[in-house]
Amino acid sequence: MLHVMTNLNIAVLGSIGYSRELGKKGTESDITLYNMKRGETTVTIVEASKYPEKIQSLFYAAGFGDFIILVVDEINASFGETVLMLDCLGKKEGIIIPRNYITEEQIGRFIIGTVVEGYELLEENLPMLRDIIMGKAEALVKGEDSPTGGVVIDHYFNVKGIGTVALGVVRFGQIHRHDKLSAHPSDKMAQIRSIQRHDTDFETAEKGNRVGLALKNIESSELDRGTLLSNDTSVKQTAMIEGQLELVKYWTKPMEKGMSIHMCKDMQFIAGTVEESSKRTVRVSIQKPFVYKEGDMATMLYLNGGNLRVVGSIKL
Repeated sequence: MLHVMTNLNIAVLGSIGYSRELGKKGTESDITLYNMKRGETTVTIVEASKYPEKIQSLFYAAGFGDFIILVVDEINASFGETVLMLDCLGKKEGIIIPRNYITEEQIGRFIIGTVVEGYELLEENLPMLRDIIMGKAEALVKGEDSPTGGVVIDHYFNVKGIGTVALGVVRFGQIHRHDKLSAHPSDKMAQIRSIQRHDTDFETAEKGNRVGLALKNIESSELDRGTLLSNDTSVKQTAMIEGQLELVKYWTKPMEKGMSIHMCKDMQFIAGTVEESSKRTVRVSIQKPFVYKEGDMATMLYLNGGNLRVVGSIKL
């Protein structure tokens, strides 16, 4: 049976549990997923359920969303850090929902010069918000057919009678049932036994689709959060990242040799050390191979940065 089903990935940031009013709760860890559906159109919502304690929770959620809903309960350090994370990730599409009598002027001072400045400011109205979300999802157009694709894994486990199951998002191209995919950065190959999207079986999945994959020839213990399953030969990996560091506007610390940082992309969150730094160019060695495609952006985080842990971004 042929299904044409589009899926929109949304990050709801700033108010943990807000998405309970929008969708049905699904997988929960340091990020919590919710699902919405209308006809053949689906929406996957993610929240940063361990933020502000864990900056990686914010990174995973913000990076996951193709559209952002920023709920502003309070103007504080977490709000400022969230704005800078969104700017660093280049998340240009979104809505701001102020609450607790927070004004547009109060918000405006903190978002000026960032991508968040372009977000639409809306009064809280859940029925209207649901309609806006579903309208955006329904407006998505099916992508062109592609023989190659890539899925970034965020959860993985073993299911009795099925074997290895991986949950993730198709980040580029298309995947197809029976495809053989490399599990980057390992040297393992996995084959797709079946593809599910929102509990329905499909033969293919495309960019933006959230999928559950039953895999063979690979154990769940051989996967990791951030593993890229792909048959695209342009995928690269490196243990040394070098390039121009675009610092976020409030970052003032010098990037010193020996500084412990984390390099992040999609669901990869890898510890590293600054080996060399001059003006804006940095060279960073990391503890395990970093998977990317030419032209991708990586985000640098500094976990000991106090109220500001977002450093900037590097083009790979």
